[in-house]
Amino acid sequence: MTFGLVFLAALALATSVRLWLAWRHITHVRLHRAAVPAEFAGEITLAAHQRAADYTCAKARLAMAGVTAEAAIVLWLTFGGGLQAMHEITASWLPGGIGRGLALIVLVTALMTAAELPFGLYRTFRIEERFGFNRMTLPMFFIDLAKSVLLAAAFGIPLVVCILWLMSKTETYWWFYAWFVWVGFNLFMLAIYPTWIAPLFNKFSPMQDAELKERVERLLTRCGFRVKGLMVMDGSRRSSHGNAYFTGFGKSKRIVFFDTLLSRLNPAEVEAVLAHELGHFKLRHVAKRMTWIFAVSLGFLWLLGYLMEKEWFFHGLNVSAPSTAMALILFFIVVPNFTFLLQPLGAMYSRMHEFEADRYAAQNASAKDLVSALVKLYRDNASTLTPDPAHSAFYDSHPLALIRIARLQKA
Repeated sequence: MTFGLVFLAALALATSVRLWLAWRHITHVRLHRAAVPAEFAGEITLAAHQRAADYTCAKARLAMAGVTAEAAIVLWLTFGGGLQAMHEITASWLPGGIGRGLALIVLVTALMTAAELPFGLYRTFRIEERFGFNRMTLPMFFIDLAKSVLLAAAFGIPLVVCILWLMSKTETYWWFYAWFVWVGFNLFMLAIYPTWIAPLFNKFSPMQDAELKERVERLLTRCGFRVKGLMVMDGSRRSSHGNAYFTGFGKSKRIVFFDTLLSRLNPAEVEAVLAHELGHFKLRHVAKRMTWIFAVSLGFLWLLGYLMEKEWFFHGLNVSAPSTAMALILFFIVVPNFTFLLQPLGAMYSRMHEFEADRYAAQNASAKDLVSALVKLYRDNASTLTPDPAHSAFYDSHPLALIRIARLQKA
C-alpha cells in the first residue's frame, strides 16, 4: 500500500501542476488581450490578436477538463477496481496466456479511446469550428477514427503479441529483446508512413507551381539535400491551419506542404520556412531526438522488467491478479505521473533545436522572409503572442514569438 500512496501523491502533484499551468496561461493571455505587443503592432491587428487570445483560452479550458477526466479515469482504473474488474471479465472469456493478456490490453485501450472521443469532437466541432479552422464533417471525423482504429489494430496487435511473448518466454532479459523489437517497429513505421499510411487520410500531389518548385530545388541543391518528392497535401479538406513537414527517411524522404500554407506565403517565404526545416535534418536534430527517445525507452523497459517482479507494484495499485499484460498497462498509467516534472527539459531541448534551425535558415535563405512567414503563420493559425512564461517553459517546443523574431531580426 506504500507504493499506492506514493503514486497517489505523484498523481495529485502532476494533475495540480497541469491545472495550475493551464490556469496561469489563461490568466496571462487574457491580461494581455487588450493590446498587440509593440513588436508586432504593424503586422498583427488587434482583432487578430484578440482572436488568438480567445482561441488559446478555449483550448486551455478544454485541456483542463481533459486533465481532470484523465485523473478520474486513472483513479477508477486503479483504486476504483476498474482494471481488476476488466481482468475478471477477460478471465471469464479466455484461458490464461497471451490471448487473455491481449484482450485485456485491447479492452483498456478501447476504454481510453472512448473517453477521449467527446474531447476530440468538442475540439473539432466547437472550438475549431468557432474560430473558423474546421472544415471536417462529422462523417469524415468518424471515417478517420475508423481508419485510425483499424491501423492501430493491424500494426499494434502484432507488436503487443510479440512483446507479451518475449515477456513470458525470454525471462530476465526480455526487456532488452523487446527494445530491439520496439526500435525496429518505429523505424519500419517511419519508412512506410509516407507511401502507405499518409495517403489513407490525405491526397498528395506533386508540386505544380513551376517558380516555387525551381526555387525549392535550388535551395535543396545549395544545402546538398535529396528527397524523393516535393508534395502538396490537401490539408484544407480538414482544417485551414497551415504547415509543412518532412517525412520518411533514407530514399523515402519527402517534403510535404499543406495547400493552405502555399496559399498564404509567397515563394521567398516558403523557401525560408523550408530552409528552417532543412536545418533540422542537416543539423541531425531528428536523429538526435530519435536516439534520445530510444535510449530512454530502453531505461523504461528495464524499469518495467524490475517492477513486474514486485508484488507491491500490483497490490499498491489495487490489482490482485499480476500478469505481464497487467504490468504493461499499469506501467503506462503510472510512469507519466512520475516523469511529468521532467517535461520542461524536453521542451527546452526542442527550443534549442528551433533556434539552431533558424540560424541555418538565415544562412541559407532570408532571415527577413522567415520573419515575415512566421508572423503570417502566427496570425493565420491564431497562435498567441503572449503565452504565460511558465506554461511556455513547461510545454512549448518552439521559442516565444518575441524572442524568436528578435533573434532572426539580428541575423
